[in-house]
Formats: sequence, structure tokens, C-alpha cells
Amino acid sequence: MPRFHTGPAPARRDDWHTLRALWPYVWAFRARVSLAFACLVLAKVANVVTPLYLKDLVDALGVPGTLLALPVAALLGYGLARLSTSLFGELRDALFARVTQGAIRQVASRVFEHLLSLSLRFHMQRRTGGLSRDIERGTKGIGFLLNFTVFNILPTLLEIAMVAGVLLWRYDWVFAALTIGTIGAYVAFTLLVTERRMVYRRSMNALDSQANGKAVDALINYETVKYFGNEAYEHRRYDHDMAHWVDSAVRNQVSLNLLNMGQGMIITLGITALLWRSAAGVVEGAMTVGDVVLVSAYLTQLYAPLNFLGFVYREIRHALADMERMFDLLGNRQEVADRADARLLATRRATVRFRDVDFGYESDRRILHKVSFDIPAGATVAVVGASGAGKSTLSRLLFRFYDVDGGAVLVDGRDVRDYTQASLRAHIGIVPQDTVLFNDSIAYNIAYGRPGADQAAIERAARAAHIHAFIMSLPQGYETPVGERGLKLSGGEKQRVAIARTLLKDPPILVLDEATSALDTRTERAIQDELAQIARDRTTLIIAHRLSTIVDADRIIVLDAGRVAEEGDHAGLLALGGRYARMWQLQQSGLDEGQGNLTDTVPK
Repeated sequence: MPRFHTGPAPARRDDWHTLRALWPYVWAFRARVSLAFACLVLAKVANVVTPLYLKDLVDALGVPGTLLALPVAALLGYGLARLSTSLFGELRDALFARVTQGAIRQVASRVFEHLLSLSLRFHMQRRTGGLSRDIERGTKGIGFLLNFTVFNILPTLLEIAMVAGVLLWRYDWVFAALTIGTIGAYVAFTLLVTERRMVYRRSMNALDSQANGKAVDALINYETVKYFGNEAYEHRRYDHDMAHWVDSAVRNQVSLNLLNMGQGMIITLGITALLWRSAAGVVEGAMTVGDVVLVSAYLTQLYAPLNFLGFVYREIRHALADMERMFDLLGNRQEVADRADARLLATRRATVRFRDVDFGYESDRRILHKVSFDIPAGATVAVVGASGAGKSTLSRLLFRFYDVDGGAVLVDGRDVRDYTQASLRAHIGIVPQDTVLFNDSIAYNIAYGRPGADQAAIERAARAAHIHAFIMSLPQGYETPVGERGLKLSGGEKQRVAIARTLLKDPPILVLDEATSALDTRTERAIQDELAQIARDRTTLIIAHRLSTIVDADRIIVLDAGRVAEEGDHAGLLALGGRYARMWQLQQSGLDEGQGNLTDTVPK
């Protein structure tokens, strides 16, 4: 069985792996990236040239009054350099905006598409709240990483290199050495301390996702929480995780304060040494006042971005940690995948066959054992049995949410693994026992069976499901919102919406999984007649608990502990006097066979 990532992130990882994963999405906008980089270089060249014009101004104005003249060239050069810095910087930002947002869109879309392609097993193991939080943080991390890398890290590093080159060109090597040494010490200290701090950030992320997952889980199952009076219990669980999150957050903040203190000391020492050296040069007559202004201006220009560089680097590392969990989602293997030579299923009359099917959700717990039966085209076959007998598993295998461990499920005589999943599922419609609706309108939920269907088709399906009159009685009619998971509708109303949705899909294969279990007797009879009419021309698999709903089935399969115990039509099974006859007798007498195992109530 594949293993899925559900726990905390590892203490260390290869950040280059994350960057390599992001790069194709950025390079898709290569023309904009190239233009933005050119603007970046031009902006920094203008920024480095600006203090040179300032030095010329100071030296020109520092001569005796009799020789003083307006330094027009220096003034114009200074103004043009300042303007160019701003102009090219803004142009860079404008060009790169679509790169950042476009990359975020493509990554988010790719992750969403991949999650939808993963197996049902993955989605049964994950927590929705934690998963959504990982994606949210990851997409924000992409924006932060790209913006601060292009707008801060690269420009600052480029400016540092240019300033060091100018100082080395105009003055002795001590100025360049002091500049590079200060920056080297600053970067080394930042890298060392930040690496040690990352464990706190990863711990915060894991605890945040865990707490959010529990909160969303409790809110989704709000009614169950209220039924059992477990509000305080759910609050304690949530608060327990948040308390651990606070501990990690405090450690993270304290370590940040220590990092800022160390960075401040290094910058202060470097600036003091450079100013001392330039002041000494003026005293010695080797440098002018303009030279001191030049060095001071460079230090001022570098101080702010260099001080910000520490913050940016820390946040980039945090962004990489945030992106880590999102990109890890793309690493989850698609358990059920189309074969390279998979073909399209195209038919209006399909046969279905289960041939010696073995299956288990876990390797050490088998659900189905050598199950075999056929559903001819246009026929109706019902499967009955106690809870846990494997009835609903049959529909999941038919939809190919899972692949069988042994045997095969065949449609039109061919293994379902030979078809594309999209074309296979397009031919199957299901009315499930547990109907979940989208938090949208009734019309949207019915139209989900065939996106793009017009209003007339939606209303025809609603009439066939005997829910049109109810919908029209509502103030907003078909535009009535159903709430989270359809909580604003009763169980019967939700099930009728699900029936209408499936009728709108109009599939050649129909699966009815306890399709009328939540309906009252009168509505159930009306819908049973309609379903019987609809199923007449379709290959139909009925998974049933109430035997009265399947007496007209062409064939009835009795499952017991994942094995076919009996099969035949209703009359034949009653005459057999076995398990089915016992179930019928119990239900007719008002008892509920679902309260116990089939093997507990039927003599061997």
C-alpha cells in the first residue's frame, strides 16, 4: 500500500529541490523574467552611480568662493541617476507582477488537479483543514519567495558587488575588504542562526495544520458534536495543539531577537571601521570631503537593504518551509492511473461482470473473496447482506476508485483497467446512501450531473425525482442555497436532489446504493416506481437493505462476509429457505436485520 505524507515535516530538507520544482512555472514567463532582470540591472547601475555625482557636487562646492561655479553636469547627472533608479525599479515590478501571480496560479491549479486525481484511499486518510492550510501557505510562500528574491536579494547582492568594485577602483583595497568582510560575516551569521531556527517554524506549521484540521473537522460535523455534548472536548483538543503552537512561536520569536542583535552588532562594527578609515584618509590628505561623502552614501545605501536582507532571508527560508508541504502533495503517487493504451468506453447498453474479485482496503483485512456475478445489459441485479458484507465496495470497484487485488471487474467484456477513468465514470451514475451536496444552490447541485445543462433539463430531472414542487415552494426556488454539505435540507430532500442529479446525467449504468433509505414510505414508493422506470433500459446495480425495494430485480445476490452466499430471483430465494428467506421473514415481522451480522441470525 502506498504511504501518504500526513505527519510533520522533516527537520531538514533539500531546499534546492523545492526551488527546482518551482522553476518550470517561473520560466514559463521567460520573456518577462528576462526583461525584469534587465530593468533590475539598470536600476542598480543607476543607484550605484548616484553617489559618484554626489561626490563631484561636494568637491565642486568645496572650493574657495572666488572659484565657485554651478556644477551643472554633476547636478543633471545626479538627477538623471535618481530618476533612472526609480523608473527602472517600477518597470521591473510591473513586468514581474504577472510572473509572480501567473506562477502562483499554475502551481495552485496543478496541485488542485493532482489532488483530484489521487485515489479515494488518500482522501479518506487526509484532513481537509490541514490540507487546505498547506496549500494556502504554500501559494503565499511562492509569492513571497519570488517577490523578495527578485526585488530584494538579487538587487542587494548586485549592488554590493558593484559598490565593492567602485571602492576597489577608486581607493585602496582596505575599503573593499572591509565592505566584503562585513557582508560576509553578516551573511554567515544569518545563515547559521536561521538554519537553527527553522525547526521552530516547521514545528509551528505542523501544529497549525493539525489544530486547523481538528477545528474544521469539528465544524463540519457540528451536529454530531452537539448531539453528544462534546463542545468542551473539541475545544480542549484544539486548545491543546494551540498551546504547543504557542511554545514553538515563543521560541521562534526569542531566537529572532537574538539574531537581530547579532546582525546589528556586525553592521555597526563594519560601518564604524569604514568611516574611521575614510576620515583618516582626509586627515592624511589622501581623500577629499567628497570621498567621505561617497563612502558614507554607499554605506547608507547598503545599510538599509543589508539590514532588510536578514529579514528577507529568514522569510524566504520560512516560505520554502511553507512551500515544502504543498509540493510534497505533488509527490503522492496516483494509485489508480490510466494505462498508456487505455481506450475510451462508448456504449449505451453495457454489460457488467464481477469475476473472482478479491479486494481489501488493508492488506491484512480482506473485504471481498472470489465474488462473481453478471449484470446483463438492461438488467437489474440487487446485492443484499448485513452491514460490512462488502456491498458498497462493489460500487467503488465498478467506478474504479480502487483496483481489485485479484480477479477483474469487466464492462462490455473488457477489464475496467483497460478504459480511461473519465470515460468509464461518464457511463455510470450513482445515487449514494450518504448524499453530500455542494454549498451552492439547488439548481447548481442538480446541474452537477451534467454541467452546462439548461434550466428546462434541470426541472425535468427534478420532476422525475419528485422534488420540483418542493423546490418551487421555497422563496428562492431553484436558487435556494443548500448550506455546507446540504445541511439546510432534510435527509429525504438531499436524496431526491441526488436522484435528480443522476437522472440528469442519464448514464447507461446505474448504481443505487440505498437510494431511498432516507425517504418516508409514501415518497419512497413514488420514487421506487420512477427508479424502476428509469432502470428499465439501463444496466442497474442496486445495493439494498430493505428487501421490499428489490423484489422485482432480475437477480439478487446475497453477500455474507464478502462471499456470495446465495443468488437467484426473489421467489427462488424464498423457496430456497436460506439466508435471504430469513432476512425477508425478519423484515416482514418488523425487525431490522441490519442490527446484527447476517451469520448471527441465519442458521448455518
